[in-house]
Amino acid sequence: MTLFLPQQPGTVLLVGAGPGDLGLLTVTGLRALERADVIVADRLGARSVIDQLETERGAHLDAQLIDVGKQPGHHPVPQSGINDILITQAKLGRRVVRLKGGDPFVLGRGGEEVIACRAAGVDVRVVPGVTSANSVPAVAGIPLTHRGVATAYTVVTGHDQLEEIGGGRDHTVVVLMGVGTLIHSAGVLARSGRGDDCPVAIVEDGFGENQRVTVGTLGDIAFRAARRGVRSPAVIVAGDVVTLSPYADGAFTSATEPVATETAAAHASDLVRNP
Repeated sequence: MTLFLPQQPGTVLLVGAGPGDLGLLTVTGLRALERADVIVADRLGARSVIDQLETERGAHLDAQLIDVGKQPGHHPVPQSGINDILITQAKLGRRVVRLKGGDPFVLGRGGEEVIACRAAGVDVRVVPGVTSANSVPAVAGIPLTHRGVATAYTVVTGHDQLEEIGGGRDHTVVVLMGVGTLIHSAGVLARSGRGDDCPVAIVEDGFGENQRVTVGTLGDIAFRAARRGVRSPAVIVAGDVVTLSPYADGAFTSATEPVATETAAAHASDLVRNP
């Protein structure tokens, strides 16, 4: 049984666009975009996928595009306004695709949009996407779990100030939207049992043209990030799994046998993009 039947007029489909690489958009998500009457798109991930569809594949989407993208500290369309757009367009009898970066239900406020649509009597469904929480670390060669190194991971938002997260270095922590609160988050994680020398990586613009990886420890990552001018969007990963990344070559005493080489670092992204 499939939950993703052909979308009917007057319905809303929340589609996860993934981290912004067209190859990581699901087949169901692509079909939804091709059939949509209206696409309500986020800034991160979503717009990049639309641009790639048009430039790389020559696809022409007939849908009306409504841009509701948010930037740090600047939300031209508040969440309540986005909810209203979805409901209004659906009640006009249109096939509405709400294209959201990553996965709609992983720090994407997708649950709020589903609740609002249901409360208004609008049929709404969700097409999961590839979250940046695991795909962006992967493009930098960082596994979130690894036998003998890490058996669990936690994903948190850095939009608000981080509170204590238990566990040691074998419990990986992934922080999304955390550049602005990096100093605070690093301090909290260090004091929560990981220590100042716990490995950390920041992956900027994952899968984008300006992708860059900064490696350090909880004790010095804020300094390194400031020196390199690290900017959003970025994913922060803390834990011993960081030592497995090709970008960490020589930076730490590896938690396992050495795996990194200069060549590996140069090709880390290609391994994920072109398996």
